[in-house]
Amino acid sequence: MTPRLSQREIALFFFPLLLNVQLMSISHSVINAALARQADFVTALAAFSVAMVLHLFIASPSYQNHTVTIAMVRGRKSLHGTVLFVLLVAVYVSLTLALVAFTPAGEFVLGRLLGVSEEIADEARRVLGIFVLLPFFTGFRGLFQGLVIQARHTALVSIATLVRVGALVGFLLLGRRWFDGAVLGAFALVACIAVETSFMGFFALRCRGTHAGGDEEKGALEILRFAFPLAWSSCLQQTVPLLINAIISRLPDGPLALASFGVIRGFIFLLGGPMRNLQQAYLTLVRQDADYPPLVRFARWLGGALALLTLLAAYPLNAPILGGLMGLEAQTRAYIAFPLALCAVYPYLYGASNLLRGWFTGAHRTSQLGRSVVYKVLFLLAIWGVLSLLPCAIPGVAIAIFLLIAAECCEMYYLHHQRRRLTASLDELAPQTTKR
Repeated sequence: MTPRLSQREIALFFFPLLLNVQLMSISHSVINAALARQADFVTALAAFSVAMVLHLFIASPSYQNHTVTIAMVRGRKSLHGTVLFVLLVAVYVSLTLALVAFTPAGEFVLGRLLGVSEEIADEARRVLGIFVLLPFFTGFRGLFQGLVIQARHTALVSIATLVRVGALVGFLLLGRRWFDGAVLGAFALVACIAVETSFMGFFALRCRGTHAGGDEEKGALEILRFAFPLAWSSCLQQTVPLLINAIISRLPDGPLALASFGVIRGFIFLLGGPMRNLQQAYLTLVRQDADYPPLVRFARWLGGALALLTLLAAYPLNAPILGGLMGLEAQTRAYIAFPLALCAVYPYLYGASNLLRGWFTGAHRTSQLGRSVVYKVLFLLAIWGVLSLLPCAIPGVAIAIFLLIAAECCEMYYLHHQRRRLTASLDELAPQTTKR
């Protein structure tokens, strides 16, 4: 009998990935800190936040590359199929970013759909013009990360991201010679991710041949059929912050709400983002039913620790973190303190959702993940309609955080319900199969 998954085994696999997410989020916070020190910091922060949200939406299909790699690559044939998927998505994302950055379509998307001011829209388009290069770096980074994670050398992922953070600081200092405003952050981000991808490629070559075997290899068409629902789900996930930006940009305190939401999303990524690795942990570590409860228990302890850190950043450590490190003024810190404290529940919700996503991905039921996000988006659209009919005096950033948490609750409930229903159906079929 296979030994049950232990907390030590989970920790040794997971904590390097946790460090990786923390380092990645630190890089975004470093960029925000640099932009907060620009002359027109509100425009710079708001433009970079809007551009990042739009980029994450357009580029989101490529953010499942590591998951697809872990689930599908079993040899040379399946690796080639996965590389084909990575290239197709990267070309699509790059062309779409170019369309928004360099054609009148960008004016429509930023001005009409997202409702941002002309000044912020122009700066955001400059950022997206630099991001056109990013999909190929992030796409192959995900592929290389998947190979390394599959081989359980997760510390190498963190090492590459640590190099990225160091390179980011250098590129921010170097880029000041040629760039200012939000474009400085865009240049530094693309350059440091290119460095990170190079390191991940080297590590993946060292891990070649150590991936899990024993499963039948899938061809390119089978991999594409598996991967594109995941990509579709990932794309829809990014409509959530996009819709939230569209909602709060039309409020009386729109520019301040956009800038503040960008800062808070950086902290959410830092303190809640590690929970997304539970999907990869499920796919890599869970090999029998008895392995699932220990992973759930680990997720609860980790979620509690991250929730506590969120509360500390919001209030007791408000001045040293938001003021000293982020360079925010006292008025802005007071404006975002309570919404940031509300985000303490986010690690729990996000962790539960990603465990469920891992279950559906491992069961090759990726279409359910797309449906769950459709319902989440429809929920947000309904809330938008209510807010447009019943305007209120609540600060825009508080509305944004409420929408973010409520949407995550909606998806988690749907996935939990569907998992129970599918599990019950399989249990009913099992006795019939036994009789036959």
